[in-house]
Amino acid sequence: MHGVCTSASHGVFNRLHGAAIVVAAVVALVACAPIPPLPGQAIKDLQVQWGKPTARYSLPAGSERLEYATGPYGRTTWMIDVDSAGRVTQARQVLTEAEFLAVQHTADLQRQALLQWLGTPSARRGGGWAGGEVWSWRYPTMDCRWFQASVSDAGVVTSSAYAVDPVCEVIDDATP
Repeated sequence: MHGVCTSASHGVFNRLHGAAIVVAAVVALVACAPIPPLPGQAIKDLQVQWGKPTARYSLPAGSERLEYATGPYGRTTWMIDVDSAGRVTQARQVLTEAEFLAVQHTADLQRQALLQWLGTPSARRGGGWAGGEVWSWRYPTMDCRWFQASVSDAGVVTSSAYAVDPVCEVIDDATP
């Protein structure tokens, strides 16, 4: 009886220990996540907190969009709009399925508009089905997918879809 109890309690301990590790990882990720700036925040205060943007885009009436991309393996890109007086008007994380769906339903989308919308892609490669390039963005998902858009040589988005992120593909050596 003692052996059964020990095995059962050992299994419970392992499950609790595993759960504690998951909780600790989530807490660590949340602690590292940036706090979105509030409307009205001064750009100088924003840059103290967030640093130098990865790109800047001009908007109408002297306003500007600041891109904060987390790099090729990052899964977030924040677009922060600042008015002509240097104050934040909005901030949003743009690498979401809702944003990708909107991209897919936008006709005649141009290269520069796509950059201004989703930010710097995680990867670019030549050879889209219509020539040009394929741009890819990683985003927060448990499915290990990324969003891709084909951009023609003329600078027009010709198609977009989801694909398996190549860092997740497993090569099966047993396949002849």
